[in-house]
Amino acid sequence: MFGFREKDIEKIAKVLGVDEYPWEVDHYRLKLVNQEERRSMALEIYPQVKLGQEEGALIVVYTPTSHLQLHFCSGYVVSEELGEVTFVAESGGKLSGLVVERGTACSLYANVKRELISGDFTKLGVEVMLSGVALSLTEGILERKRGS
Repeated sequence: MFGFREKDIEKIAKVLGVDEYPWEVDHYRLKLVNQEERRSMALEIYPQVKLGQEEGALIVVYTPTSHLQLHFCSGYVVSEELGEVTFVAESGGKLSGLVVERGTACSLYANVKRELISGDFTKLGVEVMLSGVALSLTEGILERKRGS
């Protein structure tokens, strides 16, 4: 079962440009601020929390206009080049991903068929292609998870 450690939080905070990530009872809280565009968001990472009858990692994003959650997070990928972190959860051959960007943007992709992330993107409609491209970054960690 995947769980976040402090070294993971340090890596995530660095990519997102966050200097402080206090531990608040049962989770880390990272506050992202984009002064130029007057936007802010909070990212909370629960390394291990009760989710019904099971335990797992939980990712929560709060913005002034939204509240997003990714249950049973099974891994993440950081992209320094893009300035973003992609959190992923896999269940029943389908993926859900939450992409958090340094500029305080966030995207959610839910119930994406796993084969879309490694297929030929040119054969997909633009509306579907975006989820496949975004989640394709996670293919390496998903393969390692399957191999273990």
